[in-house]
Amino acid sequence: MSTSKRSSIIVEHLRKQQMLDMMAKGKRIDGRAFDEQRPLEIETDVIKKANGSARVKLGNSEVIAGVKVETGEPFEGLENKGALIVSAEVLPTASPHVEPGPPDEEVIELARVVDRGVRESEMVDLEKLVLVEGKVVYTIFVDCSVLNADGNLFDATSYATVAAILTAKIPVLEMQEGKVVDTGKTIPMPVTTVPISITQVRIGDAILVDPTAEEEGAMDARITITTSDEGYCALQKGYTGSFTIEQIKKAGETARIKGEEVRAKIKEITNYGT
Repeated sequence: MSTSKRSSIIVEHLRKQQMLDMMAKGKRIDGRAFDEQRPLEIETDVIKKANGSARVKLGNSEVIAGVKVETGEPFEGLENKGALIVSAEVLPTASPHVEPGPPDEEVIELARVVDRGVRESEMVDLEKLVLVEGKVVYTIFVDCSVLNADGNLFDATSYATVAAILTAKIPVLEMQEGKVVDTGKTIPMPVTTVPISITQVRIGDAILVDPTAEEEGAMDARITITTSDEGYCALQKGYTGSFTIEQIKKAGETARIKGEEVRAKIKEITNYGT
């Protein structure tokens, strides 16, 4: 799934030049405007045995996320907070350029960027997920699987993660005689905000929102900016190229505007705030 493979196999020199020629005229290969996302579809409660789940289709990229709630020890230095862990995998059937085996550095980066957006936004009030301070806390696992990879897995995976968390139900647990006991009741996840990531790439002088795999193969640089209801909360610059200060400012404003649009859609679908 490496970018070098995508660049050499998917986007040969002539195809990239065609992109540059079209972008010079204000057009993209698939006809979208520079700041236009692909169609976004979100379906929740798709894994019945999970505490919460969601399937997201962003164009042809497709991701499914499942939330599993367990108990465990808190992280060192965070004894008064529950734990949240986001993991990701790209299935070998998701793309002809994905090889079976341990996750490569790009898949590791995918999980970290999505995790950072959720964590830095403080989407989940982890202080409410403590059973015995310093000893027993709720641990929230969010496992994401990429079913089809056609670019911008960062946003597709992030949206699936956020939607799954928003619809998750936590089992009400109690400590009885030193043991964790399930009461059989559930409560909603203690959510405080809705983080939305917007990924953009630079190809030449053009900044494109929601790149396809073909556009990622031709990119010079990538940036993922996450906003919450309160404002900016996370940023990740990827790939080898750079952005000018003005390009970053423009990308930030685009992320804010597009983030509001996606946030409204996810809130509506998940009934958040109602």
